[in-house]
Amino acid sequence: MNSSIEPPTSLLSVPTGALRIPELPPASPNADDEAVVFSLVIPTYNEAANIHKIVSVLSTLLDESMAGNYELIVVDDNSPDGTWNIAQSLVSEYPQLRVMRRQQERGLSSAVIRGWQASTGSVLGVIDADLQHPPHVLEQLLQAIEQGADLAVASRHVDGGGVSSWSFIRRFLSRGAQILGLLILPGVLGRVSDPMSGYFLVRRNCIVGQTLNPVGYKILLEVIGRGKVGKIAEVGYVFCERKQGESKVTWKQYVDYIHHLIRLRLSTGPLGRFSQRVGFPIGRFLRFGLVGLSGVFVDMAVLYLLSDPTTLALPLTRSKIIAGEVAIFNNFLWNDIWTFADVSSHQQQWRQRLKRFLKFNIICLAGLVLNVLVLNLVFNFIIPNRYVANLIAIAIATVWNFWVNLKLSWRVTQVK
Repeated sequence: MNSSIEPPTSLLSVPTGALRIPELPPASPNADDEAVVFSLVIPTYNEAANIHKIVSVLSTLLDESMAGNYELIVVDDNSPDGTWNIAQSLVSEYPQLRVMRRQQERGLSSAVIRGWQASTGSVLGVIDADLQHPPHVLEQLLQAIEQGADLAVASRHVDGGGVSSWSFIRRFLSRGAQILGLLILPGVLGRVSDPMSGYFLVRRNCIVGQTLNPVGYKILLEVIGRGKVGKIAEVGYVFCERKQGESKVTWKQYVDYIHHLIRLRLSTGPLGRFSQRVGFPIGRFLRFGLVGLSGVFVDMAVLYLLSDPTTLALPLTRSKIIAGEVAIFNNFLWNDIWTFADVSSHQQQWRQRLKRFLKFNIICLAGLVLNVLVLNLVFNFIIPNRYVANLIAIAIATVWNFWVNLKLSWRVTQVK
């Protein structure tokens, strides 16, 4: 018998482009190449101390109920502790394991979606690598799917659920976030008791073709909000404290959560549906408009500080030029980190940001020229009221600035 051990298979290729789940590929005539039923994604970052145990426990559990009919997909964000390398070394021992190493993207939610994009299962799932999600609950979640549920969620807030040793502050923040979500997005958060759960299974056909656009960690919101999810089942579980590694819960998660709720509200409500019909990104346009409004206040404040006789008393024209440029810089920063964050996150080098800023500046200056032309045209030939004419000119210039910046300034280019 040959005692040599085959080297681990190569890493999975990282999908690119939109975060959209593809349909299953056509069935292969070779039975050995048929797609599996269940694909479970394990997103990781600095989980070297836990990865072997979670893979071992999950493999043992799933081998008993669906041997050979599942896959475990570890998606690692290029962990400094080499989690991806350790996981890849386990492939020869656990043949259902597949490993993806992401070097250009970051974030738990997008890691889950990239894993689903590379999967071959008709049922998709996600579980944390830190063993805070008890693996044995998978059996109940899979049973719920078999009984007809489109989505099976592990919940801390139904019978059998709870948290092991959270502080009062953490419990308060968790409940407060849920109540806030019910106020902002009742149609989504009202469907489950634990909308912040990161442990669930969903039928692939419920989210096929949907472009997911998550913020932060809470991908379940995106699945319910954008997917075609009918029946939902919930299974209670006790959220355990991690045994190894460091917790990744920070205040930024709560900020991302609120941001995500607002984005979903804008994109899935009446405005969102109208936006899809007309092909105009209204939600993004509203963010662009709010940023522009902040620029008005910046412009006025700087103009006052530079030109007012009680301050620096600089000449008005010079002050206006400086104030306008400061306002443009303000608007660019906020648009880069908020309005077009999904695009700018792929191009974070300073040269790429400088290029976007220069384009933004030129387009805004062209918008100013357009503003003046429309103002004179409307005032002299249509509505002889300077203030109404100015509002019309501002509206047209704002649409111009948004649309041209969308097409020219914030585009995904030069991505490795």
